[in-house]
Parts: sequence; structure tokens; C-alpha cells
Amino acid sequence: MTIKAIFLDFYGTVVHEDDEIIPVICQQIKNTSLEECSIEEIGRYWWNLFSKMFQNSYGESFDNQRNLGEQSLNMTIQHFNSSCIADDIIQEQFKHWQEPGIFDDSKVFIESCNLPIYIISNIDTSDVMAAIEYHQIKVSGVITSEDVRSYKPRSEIFMEALRRYDLKNTEVLHVGDSLISDIKGAQMMGIRTAWINRKNKIRKDDIKPDYIIKDLTELNRIL
Repeated sequence: MTIKAIFLDFYGTVVHEDDEIIPVICQQIKNTSLEECSIEEIGRYWWNLFSKMFQNSYGESFDNQRNLGEQSLNMTIQHFNSSCIADDIIQEQFKHWQEPGIFDDSKVFIESCNLPIYIISNIDTSDVMAAIEYHQIKVSGVITSEDVRSYKPRSEIFMEALRRYDLKNTEVLHVGDSLISDIKGAQMMGIRTAWINRKNKIRKDDIKPDYIIKDLTELNRIL
């Protein structure tokens, strides 16, 4: 069936992830820690905490990304006996979410695409909308985890996007950089997928995207 719309992940797909911000935050914890630790150990501990909280955040227990990030960071600070204040040092991450760098191919693709594009993001609504405004991106709609009180790869956000925009799963191509959140999540809903692999990541054997691309302009050969 012909593709009638694009579901497009945002961070890591259209704009840059916060990969450069995380080490800066971890460095501040290391500098004030009473423990012998590395930036990598701090980052890994923070990520593991955040991931567990993230996976358990849906329905009645849902919490937004800002709260989950700050709560897990505060627990990380305590674990490494640091004197940092989570609310202070996480502001750089929050700023990045609202003013991220954008990939060169993103605007080219979005402005040239003849199909409606809907942003499907796990990041909080206010941050996504601020970033879209910051880069003056024009899309047909935006759905975030806050709208459905759950995160990709759970099905709720994809189901809501199909319902809200009156689309069938066979009429959509979902594009994203995360094999789990984007590719596996969309495929569980019977949605075709394109994995954007900007960093030459190794693909998991059990996840097979319909398409693999290096940048968004490569979608033109698919559409």
C-alpha cells in the first residue's frame, strides 16, 4: 500500500541527541565526589537508573522526562557522595532539549517532502515544541509521550498517532534512530520502519528495519 504519511522521531533523528551534554554533567559530579569514580561510571549509573524509571513510567505511574531525569540524577549524586545540586547541573540538558543542534539534511528533507510529517517523540511536549520553534520547522502534527502517558516502544503513542490522523498502520512509515523505541516499537504495531543510522551503530540481529538510511534525504528513494 502507498505510504500516505511519515511518523518522524525527533531527537537523534531530526536534531542532535544530548550526547555531548551528559559527560559535562557527569564531570561536575566527579569533581565534587568523595568517591573514586570515572565519568563513564557515573554516566552508566545514571543511565541505568533513568532507564528503569523510564520503563516503569506509563498510565497512572507516568512521569515526564524532565522529572525522571532530575530524580535519577539526584539519586546518582547521592550514590557518588557528590555535593552537586541536581536542579542546577541538569539545566544544560534542559536547555539542549529546547535548543538542540539540527542535522544538515533535516530541514532539506522536511521542506521538500510532499507527504504530511508527524513528529512522534518521547521528550516532553514543551521541549519538543520549543525546539521546533527554535529551528522554524513546519510539520503537520506533534504527539509526545505526555499526550498518551507512556513512552515508545510501548504502543500507545503509535496508536494515538494513527487514530488522531486517521491513518492505517499500512499507510505509514516510521523513521527513527533507536532500534528499540522506534523500530521495534513501530513494528509491533505493524508499521513499516526506516532506521536512520547516522553513527554506524551495530544492528541487533532480532530487529530488522524495512529500510536503513544514513540521512533523511535518503528517504526520497523510498517514497
